[in-house]
Amino acid sequence: MTLVSYSNPPVRPANKPANDAPSGVRLLPKHSIPGQRILGPALVLLLWYVATALQWVSPAKVPGPWAVTDAFVELASNGVLAGDMLMSLQRAAIGLSIGVSLGFIFAVIAGLSRTGDSLIDGNIQVKRAIPNLALIPLFIIWLGIGETMKVMVIALGVMVPIYINTHAALRSIDRRYVELGQTVSLTKKRFIREIVIPASLPGFFTGLRLGVTGAWTALVVVETINATSGIGYMISQARTYGQTEVVLLGLIVYGVLGFSSDAAVRSVERRVLSWRQSLEQ
Repeated sequence: MTLVSYSNPPVRPANKPANDAPSGVRLLPKHSIPGQRILGPALVLLLWYVATALQWVSPAKVPGPWAVTDAFVELASNGVLAGDMLMSLQRAAIGLSIGVSLGFIFAVIAGLSRTGDSLIDGNIQVKRAIPNLALIPLFIIWLGIGETMKVMVIALGVMVPIYINTHAALRSIDRRYVELGQTVSLTKKRFIREIVIPASLPGFFTGLRLGVTGAWTALVVVETINATSGIGYMISQARTYGQTEVVLLGLIVYGVLGFSSDAAVRSVERRVLSWRQSLEQ
């Protein structure tokens, strides 16, 4: 009797793919269609037109697109709309510039320094929990009701998303890149230029898209506080006189400005981050 078996080993089945998905399944999304981003808003406008044309809603509460178009022509011809838009763009641009600069600088200091992280990150998280609306009374006491208060409220609304997303991107830098920089004796300046800035750009652009939207949102609020010009002031005056079509026109202008600015940021992002292979390409 022997303990050695001379029987043939069992035949193992051929290796199968790790998943049961049939081969050739397309997982990547199809190429984008030109103008596909305006398809959703166009359908909303069509629904608005149909609902008002068939009088599903009261014209006194929701005027039709033609009434808003007439209001647009009237305000554009007398120059009121252009003046209000110019003032709103000026406030948003100044607030956006200040907010982006502060958010990026704070993120770099907190992201690359333990001391900076201890001093800055906790305060930003506290500010994140306090809405800008709650700070407006304090800003009015400190800064008055002029342009400085309005710009600072917009800047705060922009700074937080810029900081949060850029700081997160910096904190997720691969440790091997930092060690590689030390190995090749990179200077602090080259380290920031060749490792820190490229690594922070994806998070920065995500924060910038949120920040641009935050700027328009804050602008709506501050232009209803003792303003004498701007889209928000136009809406506030129209509400006083019951001009619903002008209120809708102001909201559409805000929407167009927000959509256009977001599209501009996405376009710049695609160009700057062209080295990155993603579904956005």
